[in-house]
Amino acid sequence: MAKKISLREFQQNVSARLQGLSGTAPSASKLGVRVGREFWLVDLADVSEAIPVPTLAEVPLTQAWFRGVANIRGNLYSIIDFSAFMGGDPTPVNMDSRLLLVHQQFSINAGFVVDRMLGLRGPEQFQRKPATDASMPWVGAEYTDTEGTPWKELNMRELVNYPGFLQVGI
Repeated sequence: MAKKISLREFQQNVSARLQGLSGTAPSASKLGVRVGREFWLVDLADVSEAIPVPTLAEVPLTQAWFRGVANIRGNLYSIIDFSAFMGGDPTPVNMDSRLLLVHQQFSINAGFVVDRMLGLRGPEQFQRKPATDASMPWVGAEYTDTEGTPWKELNMRELVNYPGFLQVGI
């Protein structure tokens, strides 16, 4: 059985190996994820783990985007469907979907479901463009990749402090 390793540990190991090979610090890579029809970049320091979506316990009288709670290694986490939270279609839970757990530095036990992980993306792959939607303060920046695909960068601090994110009851 393979040893379980957190996303943060994995990133630190890869960074250390790359630094040892090149003698310089590696670029600040982000985790690429698909949320509904959108592509997002998530700072690796903002998530503690990316895991398959566990069994969720539904909670009555909550917003449609609040999927429920999950017991992850003895701790309860609030689970948010990120696509539905932003007004999109609910994320189907399947072999590709993942749960990104918000890092403990934000003092909130929460995770959000994404359609699929797309791997690490480096800043050299993107060109920054002007932000277009001020109604979502958790969009840290917007980019276009070399193929012209639009990407949004998640500002986790803005998301977890957004009043609508914290009010799950109806």
